[in-house]
Amino acid sequence: MSEKRIEISQLGEFGLIDRIKSRFTLQQPTSLKGIGDDCAVLDIDAENCMVVTTDMLVEGIHFDLSYIPVQHLGYKAVAVNVSDVAAMNAKPEQITVSIALSNRFSVEAVDALYEGIKAACDNYKIDLVGGDTTTSMSGLVISITAIGRAPKSKVAYRNGAKPNDIICVTGDLGAAFMGLQVLAREKEVYMADPNMQPSLDAYEYIVGRQLKAEARTDIVFDLEEAGLVPTSMIDVSDGLASELFHIASQSNVGVRIYEDKVPIDHETFETAVEFKLDPITCALNGGEDYELLFTISKEDQEKISKHPDIHMIGYMHERKNENVMITKQGNTVRLQAQGWDHFRS
Repeated sequence: MSEKRIEISQLGEFGLIDRIKSRFTLQQPTSLKGIGDDCAVLDIDAENCMVVTTDMLVEGIHFDLSYIPVQHLGYKAVAVNVSDVAAMNAKPEQITVSIALSNRFSVEAVDALYEGIKAACDNYKIDLVGGDTTTSMSGLVISITAIGRAPKSKVAYRNGAKPNDIICVTGDLGAAFMGLQVLAREKEVYMADPNMQPSLDAYEYIVGRQLKAEARTDIVFDLEEAGLVPTSMIDVSDGLASELFHIASQSNVGVRIYEDKVPIDHETFETAVEFKLDPITCALNGGEDYELLFTISKEDQEKISKHPDIHMIGYMHERKNENVMITKQGNTVRLQAQGWDHFRS
């Protein structure tokens, strides 16, 4: 009798990754870290290591070409990979780009895509060193591998957080998610009446956060200048709560954050209210912010206490699986990781 079929949606993205990971063991001494972090970590010499990450963007799943210009897409595809390198406290150096194209794409469209890729390469000072091109029977697929470097002593993994470590996050959260809501709404309006023009002037910041993501490589340099190495680190791609759960589970600690410390931009807040959404829920569960979430020891707090774009939002504690938020009213609520799952049905 054959085994019962397991649907991928039953496992979800991270369950599937764990299932794949369980089937492999590292065989090379140069493989310092495999599946399970923002990047793989490879040994290159006595002092340094190389970090490597790959991310794939699929039309209709990760982006909609009806409202993201191809040039912006090229830039964003690079930025999301560079963000993973930054999340290891490493500096990016090279990328490879592989694309699958359907016959509806012109040479001019491909040129525009690579103009965006080049703009990102120039901004992050990285080199495009290879890739692949092939045919797609449906939409556009972009797969980028990013390579970076860091001293071994400065690499930040997800599993290094300790009780009483302070939780820090950069920038503000929920903006990209709300930008996506605005773009989706304007698309619906346009589909109903093609004579209607998008009304985006009031949403410039949040739409920009969705269409032109930026990796926080600047923070890696700022931490280096401050003489600080995070005890753990991850980028916020699937939502703050989801990323906190990754650090907590891999570090065997619990999370305690404070609602009034979570950074939310005014435009994000107002737009969430307009859409009848809870702003803090958008900040906790909205994806694609690509900010950096990290923990530091209490002894290092003063080193970044005056940084204008790093926010201390809580701390880790020793009660594993007790991941909570203290609301503005002083109530303790359990955090729910409801970030985006690629295989959710």
